[in-house]
Amino acid sequence: MELDALDVDLIRALRASPRAGVLELSRTLGVARGTAQARLDRLEREGVITGYGPDVDLAAAGYPVQAFATLEIAQGQLADVAAELAALPAVLEAYATTGSSDVLCRLGASSHQDLQDTLLALGRSPTIARSTSVVVLSVVVAPRVLPLLAARPRSGPSRAPAYRG
Repeated sequence: MELDALDVDLIRALRASPRAGVLELSRTLGVARGTAQARLDRLEREGVITGYGPDVDLAAAGYPVQAFATLEIAQGQLADVAAELAALPAVLEAYATTGSSDVLCRLGASSHQDLQDTLLALGRSPTIARSTSVVVLSVVVAPRVLPLLAARPRSGPSRAPAYRG
């Protein structure tokens, strides 16, 4: 799906005010309510917008320790490892990767001991041959998508004459 400037600005407005209604978004962007609603519906239908859940600060919620773990797994065992990782609440996200490791995981923990317990649980898995972990000291760039979406020059919408992006 190709995003235009109005799509990106709509996503930006939702990131700034996730609880805004369609009417407020349409006023913020200077487009008709129907235009804003149609754009939101299309972005959801196409899978660009996947949810409206709250962003959670893990440290404020009692999980100040984060780490990344790279896993080397037994040949052909990705589905089994995926199920094992999904069963561990401390695994926040995991990705199959290229390179020297097979899976990259982001872990959250309430303490270093809690993190160690998770790493030991990973080590007990018969499908994980080796793991390497690094502890996060601080966040340098928080997860984001808007800079990437906004980086490409985009045309304005062809059917929203009031929009001045």
